[in-house]
Amino acid sequence: MIFTTKAEYGVRLLVELGRQPSDQPVSLKAISEAEGLPLAYLERIAALLKKAGVVAATRGAHGGYRLARDPAAITMDEVVLALEGVVAPMSCFIDDSAGERGVLCSHTDDGGETCATKLLWMRVHGGVLRALAGTTLGELIAFADHGPAVPAAAAISGGTPPALQPHL
Repeated sequence: MIFTTKAEYGVRLLVELGRQPSDQPVSLKAISEAEGLPLAYLERIAALLKKAGVVAATRGAHGGYRLARDPAAITMDEVVLALEGVVAPMSCFIDDSAGERGVLCSHTDDGGETCATKLLWMRVHGGVLRALAGTTLGELIAFADHGPAVPAAAAISGGTPPALQPHL
């Protein structure tokens, strides 16, 4: 599954905002320069994230963007869906979660009912959504701040390495 640069840059933007003191807005220009990202594109991404309630904006000379909520309460499925619109493993795959059929298939020969690959793409879709929903912005910020590599088994299984697990 390939996500666009909108999702990549949006996550990078959020991580940078999450690394700042919560009461201090940060200009997109500063993040653009620090991350080497195009400012005009970041402005469009920030507008989508603001509309989704993930970031808040402050106008004025000392204005900028900040997270609208605690990073631990922001999940990556929320972010990716706000930026990408849909998460679909194949172009023929149409998520109809709001409807009664769950997943629709755009193959017209059989109405998508007996598509041989439908089960596979449903599982891929579910796995990706679970991985995104199970990852918070807080975890990404902790990872960026602590820098240890995620063991391959933990990355594949979706587990959080012990060094990044919250201390209770």
